[in-house]
Amino acid sequence: MSPVIKSEGVAFLTDSHAHLEMREFDRDRDEVISRAEAAGVKRIVTVGTTLADCEKAVAIAAANPSVYAAIGIHPHEVKSIRKETYDKLKKIAGGKKIVAYGEIGLDFFRNISPPEVQVTRFGEQLELAKELGLPIIIHDRDAHRETVSMLKESGIGRGVIHCFSGDYAMARECLDMGFCISVPGTVTFPKSERLREIVAKVPLDRLLVETDCPYLTPVPHRGKRNEPAYVAHTARKVAEVKRTSFAETARITSDNAARVFGL
Repeated sequence: MSPVIKSEGVAFLTDSHAHLEMREFDRDRDEVISRAEAAGVKRIVTVGTTLADCEKAVAIAAANPSVYAAIGIHPHEVKSIRKETYDKLKKIAGGKKIVAYGEIGLDFFRNISPPEVQVTRFGEQLELAKELGLPIIIHDRDAHRETVSMLKESGIGRGVIHCFSGDYAMARECLDMGFCISVPGTVTFPKSERLREIVAKVPLDRLLVETDCPYLTPVPHRGKRNEPAYVAHTARKVAEVKRTSFAETARITSDNAARVFGL
């Protein structure tokens, strides 16, 4: 069993990007959510990546007061989108605990879906997010220029650049459009100096913290499955970089998530 992380007296933390719907949590999801609550993580946004996982995320959110859901098709999965996919997403988007459309975007690192398909489907999903009136959660890997260009063209200015991996110039462009920057557990990695330099420059009132669990487990739990309770380590590192208290970082990043997602 994973250890409980003490909340250090903070009112709450928010894990702004988790994947509780994934099969890695099927055997102990309730315990994972309980550990998060014990660690001070009072809100979790669980983010669908396929249609089936979006439906599962919505069900998990409905069953757990601390969990909210985002729906959308991940760039790896967009090769499987059909017209009925969007019809079904529209149908489930009206749920009261659906807080965002995503994660959507571009991933030119692995190209599991062909790049040209990714670009087309990203554009379609940006339009659908606008139609639904939802903030967006953006996945961008090795596609910084294209992502920024398509976001500018979309006119959308509310959402999150999840698991930020660009440089500060990109961060500044995204901030200027109205987006927040979300910081994952990689900020705790010894070799992530560039990310820490970006965190130091981005205003605290535009930062969110996330786990992206079950991936990107922060120090000191590298090698284990990540889970929402561990977002405390990310918040602690952000506090260190920003030279502020853990409690203040937890409060402000949670307020930011509440503002972006309407929690």
